[in-house]
Amino acid sequence: MTEEIRDLVVAGSGVSGLSAAVYAARADLDPLVLEGDEPGGQLTLTTDVENYLGFPEGVGGMELIQRGKEQAEQFGAQFQHGSIESADLNGQPLELSLSTGETLRTRALIVATGASARWVGADGEDELMGYGLSTCATCDGAFHRGDDVLVVGGGDSAMEEALFLAKFADSVTVVHRRDELRASEIMADRARDHEDVEFAWNTELVAIDGSQEDGVTGATLVSHPEGHPAEKYEAGEGSNEDREDLEVEEVDVGGVFYAIGHEPNTDFLRDTPVDLDDDGYVRTTDAGEAWATTATAADGVFAAGDVMDREYQQAVTAAGMGSMAALDVEEWLESADAVAADSAEPIAAEADD
Repeated sequence: MTEEIRDLVVAGSGVSGLSAAVYAARADLDPLVLEGDEPGGQLTLTTDVENYLGFPEGVGGMELIQRGKEQAEQFGAQFQHGSIESADLNGQPLELSLSTGETLRTRALIVATGASARWVGADGEDELMGYGLSTCATCDGAFHRGDDVLVVGGGDSAMEEALFLAKFADSVTVVHRRDELRASEIMADRARDHEDVEFAWNTELVAIDGSQEDGVTGATLVSHPEGHPAEKYEAGEGSNEDREDLEVEEVDVGGVFYAIGHEPNTDFLRDTPVDLDDDGYVRTTDAGEAWATTATAADGVFAAGDVMDREYQQAVTAAGMGSMAALDVEEWLESADAVAADSAEPIAAEADD
């Protein structure tokens, strides 16, 4: 265990973590940024970002992350590979056990570990993620003007994605493995009533065609009247009985969007005082003095970005929350120092006597 006690560790090197690092470094907090298992986060899977303020011609997701890292380093932020596997957040200093085997001690922690989008497991998705396959219609929908696209999912998020994409695409087909939606009735009705949104019921995506040069060009769908056709498709290879009523269809599409939810990267917080909701997102506390705060239920622990935001999940909102977290940390450290100084005064006075 290192004997050094840092003022601040930032867990995560996506947009929120980098923004927090820039603000904290400029405040002379000497932040250490843990880059995590996937340095740069989800934005590194996006080839072009057109809705981030200040880039009228757009910017590559990887380039935006790299420039953010260089900016943070310019002000003195340090970066280190590794992620937090477990944490003792019950008192001061906070103790963080890393995947590298090292233990860090810090007064404050900003959790900016993000949320990972769930993937389907279709053939070709690893190669085509960011090249016509996306987990964010708001981010990438405008690239698909005039295309026929698929949306995979059956909840409110899938309906929202489909309706948004219908502004740009020629047609949107919602692919759902059952014959009824999980979405709220109002969202389901809006999607059903839209003339450019269609539904492929009891259907699943099993393969995506295309290349990084050409993007997505097609997809393979399987359907079965009883639903969950992918299980029957995989288990029934070579068995006519299991494949009975199973239909396989090749479709020409220019884009595929996954909308089956996200998983916040908060496993290391589950046995700590940090409050998590039922899905694992960090709950922040409202001190009653401001409209929002990034502070958590654990003293000295703050959260920013997709790890606590299940609504917006945009790069620009994540960056804003990162700056908020850094400002909250700076105020918290100053307050803690003031309390420590006040409590030390009587001892100093007695010593003078």
